[in-house]
Amino acid sequence: MLNPGPYRLPMTKNYNYDIVIVGGGPAGLSAGWSAAKKGAKVAVLERDEAIGQSVRTSGVTWIKEAKSFGIPSQYYNPIQNYAFYSPNNVIMKKSKEPEVAVLDVRKTYQFLAYEAAGAGAEIFLRTNVTDVITEDGKLQGVKATSLKEDLVFNSKIIIDASGFYSVIGKATGLASQWKRFGAGAEYEAYVEKIDPKTWYLMVGQNYSPAGYAWVFPLGQNKARIGVGVGKPESQADATQRLLELLEKRPKPLDEMGKIVPVEFHYGLIPNEGLRPVTVDDNLILVGDSAGQANPLVLEGIRYAIEFGRKAGEVAANAVKSGDTSKKSLKPYEESMRKAIGSKIASAIKVQYRWLGLSDEEWDKEIGIIDDLSAEEFLDFVKAEFGLANMIKLAAGHPKLAIRQLFGLIKDSVPQKEN
Repeated sequence: MLNPGPYRLPMTKNYNYDIVIVGGGPAGLSAGWSAAKKGAKVAVLERDEAIGQSVRTSGVTWIKEAKSFGIPSQYYNPIQNYAFYSPNNVIMKKSKEPEVAVLDVRKTYQFLAYEAAGAGAEIFLRTNVTDVITEDGKLQGVKATSLKEDLVFNSKIIIDASGFYSVIGKATGLASQWKRFGAGAEYEAYVEKIDPKTWYLMVGQNYSPAGYAWVFPLGQNKARIGVGVGKPESQADATQRLLELLEKRPKPLDEMGKIVPVEFHYGLIPNEGLRPVTVDDNLILVGDSAGQANPLVLEGIRYAIEFGRKAGEVAANAVKSGDTSKKSLKPYEESMRKAIGSKIASAIKVQYRWLGLSDEEWDKEIGIIDDLSAEEFLDFVKAEFGLANMIKLAAGHPKLAIRQLFGLIKDSVPQKEN
């Protein structure tokens, strides 16, 4: 019998990078792209076997932003009609040109991955971060496992793009677990009868007890059908509500003919607004980890890409300067908060209001929204709540309810914001 010899502990591989990014979603990949473009040595750590393997978002964003990011038009379905259903009411808004994009999420994420790799970032798949490395209380890197190997990534800066769970932020004590969030369950499905240019949002108890349901077309006979539930307002299970939706087929699903689920998606999105602090010595939070999400239509991809790029840029500049302290990383947080802080805070207020509406109140709310033009409606759900825009809307719509609605959010918009 052969002697197997003494037991050997698995070897630990050590890597040294300027910037290590935890999470291979849109925020992490965008940070990797911009940091590598500026000459930093970058690693992106993704726990799944492939970029975009697990879809956790409905993929809604805006065509203007998609174009500005260079996302190819064949990677999204354009939307220009917007149907909004309450229990006993329905409105339809139509824009002159398509303004909303429903992304092919997997293709979009992989596009961003190829962009990051082309700029020089290295991507590690099946790499799960298990711990942080600190020295004298300062972050110095992360420990991870991959294919039963132990890995150590030493880094001057860590960018936490790990999504809802804020893995590094929580490990360092910078972030806590989100208390208010949305849980979304959806099927990507074959749909026999659907207009590929129209999205459908549905509100009320018949759809979700504290949230809404949606149908977002991906193209001919292809759509995402989902339900979002606000936590902790409701203990309802989003997946169960989705199954009930497909079984009961309330409007507009009753007119869509045969529906065949092909792929299931599930995700969580923060509903508290931006984290109070998103930078520390050698650390930046970005994307859902930082609370960069618009809760009105559960979308945050545009924020993830925009501020992922900003995070990578600021991080690379800090590495180059030799100063990776919180003070050196502060320009990221300041520019991000100035751009979207008040808008997200306003959207949170509107969402809190919506979560408390009864079916009868929703029917009235739909009537109020019907007074808005398509452009005003889209600015509203996009959370474009600049003070000048709010004043213009309130003055242009004499209904008391409109003034109350925009008065609700006016206080959270800085006086200098346009």
